[in-house]
Amino acid sequence: MRRRAMITAAAAGVLCANSLPHLATAAAGRTMLTPLAGRESPAAANALWGSANLLAGLLLMRACSGSSAEAGPRREAFGIGVVAFSAWAVMGERLLGFNSAPHPDGPP
Repeated sequence: MRRRAMITAAAAGVLCANSLPHLATAAAGRTMLTPLAGRESPAAANALWGSANLLAGLLLMRACSGSSAEAGPRREAFGIGVVAFSAWAVMGERLLGFNSAPHPDGPP
C-alpha cells in the first residue's frame, strides 16, 4: 500500500505541474498544445485542460493522504513528480519543439 500511495503522490505532482503552463497560457490568451484541440489550442481549451489536470492532481493527492506521520514521504513523492514533469517538459520543448510553431501575433 505504501508503494501505491507514493506512486499516486508522484502522479499528483505530475498533474499539478502540468496544469500551471496551461493555466498561465489561458490567462495570457495565448495558444499551446493540448490533447483537446491540438498544437494551436485556444485559451479556453488550455483553461479546461489546466483545470482538469489541477483538479485530478489534487484529488489524487487527497486520495493518498494518510496520517500526518506519512505526509513527509508523500510530499517528497509529489515533489519528485513535479521535478520529473518539469524536466520532461523542458527536454520535450528543446528536443521536440512541442510549442515551437510561430504565434500569429508575432514573437512571445
